[in-house]
Amino acid sequence: MIKIKKFILCGIAVITVCVMVFAFQVIYFGQSAKPEKSDCIIVLGCKVYGSTPSPFLAWRADEGLRLLKEGYGKYLIVSGGKGEGESISEAEAMKKYLISKGVDSSKIILEDKSASTMANLINSKSIMEKKNFKTAIIVSNKYHLKRASLMAADQGIKATYSGVFVKPYKSHEYVGYIREVPALMKYYFLKAYSKMF
Repeated sequence: MIKIKKFILCGIAVITVCVMVFAFQVIYFGQSAKPEKSDCIIVLGCKVYGSTPSPFLAWRADEGLRLLKEGYGKYLIVSGGKGEGESISEAEAMKKYLISKGVDSSKIILEDKSASTMANLINSKSIMEKKNFKTAIIVSNKYHLKRASLMAADQGIKATYSGVFVKPYKSHEYVGYIREVPALMKYYFLKAYSKMF
């Protein structure tokens, strides 16, 4: 019985350490990410309410706009398909939002077929290749950047990163951080599993 208790406690300790390590990766990467001048800026999609960008999506689009205005990139690739309950694609919602902010439509490239972060990056990479873009800045919420960076690296995208933290929705952000830890662990596990088999 004592051995079983020790085994359980040891297992809990290992899991706790793993969670802390992955949580640190998520937090540190998001906080330390710095954009560098690139050929394009990829803004990853998020929820649209009908045809209106959610606060998270609006903040991401605003960050893309800031980077564009400050000369970090010449083009914005807005990436995201049409999900359940959305009247238009996330990419289209971002495009309309950015045009309303004064962005020239010729500077916005639509990627409106994706239904996941990986698809965002695969399809954006295809656009980059067609446009002869060599480098990109990837924009998302800070908690999302670490996993996005691994996916981008897997696709051979040379990228730097810029994240947002939506202050009016802190509770949603904290939930995002919590959910991202098991998502990152799952990504590492599946990647390791695929290499084994």
